[in-house]
Amino acid sequence: MRIDKYLKVSRIIKRRTVACEACEQGKVTVNGKVAKPSADVKVGDVIEVTFGEKTLKIRVEIVTEHALKGDAQNMYTVM
Repeated sequence: MRIDKYLKVSRIIKRRTVACEACEQGKVTVNGKVAKPSADVKVGDVIEVTFGEKTLKIRVEIVTEHALKGDAQNMYTVM
C-alpha cells in the first residue's frame, strides 16, 4: 500500500492530499529514508511523521484497504 493512503486509512493524517504534501515536504520517513507519496508500506516498517516540532514514530502492524474508526488504531503501534 502507498504511504499516503496508509496514513489516511490509519487516520494518522485526515486527508490523503495532506499526507501527499507531507511526504513531498520531507516530513515522512519509512525505515529512516525520506518517503515519496508512492512509497510502499508493509507490516514491520517504521514510519516517522513530523508535525511541526513533534514527531510521531510508529510501527506498522496491519495493512488494510479500509478500516473503521475504532479499528484504525490497531493498524499501528506507537513507539
